[in-house]
Amino acid sequence: RRCDVLNRGFSGYNTRWAKLLLPRLIAAGAGAESTAAVTLFFGANDSALEELNPKQHVPLEEYAANLKSMVHYLSSVGITEDRVILITPPPLQEAAWEKACLAKGERLNRCNATTGEYAQACVQVARACGTDVLDLWTLMQKRQDFSSYLSDGLHLSAEGSRFVAAQLWARLGEKLSALPWLVPYWRDVDHTDPEATLL
Repeated sequence: RRCDVLNRGFSGYNTRWAKLLLPRLIAAGAGAESTAAVTLFFGANDSALEELNPKQHVPLEEYAANLKSMVHYLSSVGITEDRVILITPPPLQEAAWEKACLAKGERLNRCNATTGEYAQACVQVARACGTDVLDLWTLMQKRQDFSSYLSDGLHLSAEGSRFVAAQLWARLGEKLSALPWLVPYWRDVDHTDPEATLL
């Protein structure tokens, strides 16, 4: 009841493409002053192995530059760095993802060590730009068997999504705590005359 949540997910996209789309999604003068937070969650596609997945692969240095560019763009339209949260790619469970690739007639096109390099680059960009960061790659692997966080070795499962939500809420809670309530708590609505409370 404090704010609206807009999900701008683009399946299969990388930072090269997202950087081009960002001005269309968040335009100058589009209410930046009322934006509580923006999350940027990229790297799983960028880190695909170039020789096996050249369409999605983005070189590591370009990935970092693209993240910086998006943070700078957001700042240029009034969404300051303290309201941006970068999210690293989650770890890759290679055996499960290889099985998914083989089922499509493809070879394993990612590896966890490479994904880790992109995660580390994301953390470094966050430090350099002064944004918050959610390092999923590291946090998920604190659990020895992190496979339950992933539905197919790459994409988040329901449990993985709950994990991300919990980790993200810890960061968003601080940013949202100062916002006023837009509508009252349900117990405070006069059920005999809801218009009196809600209008």
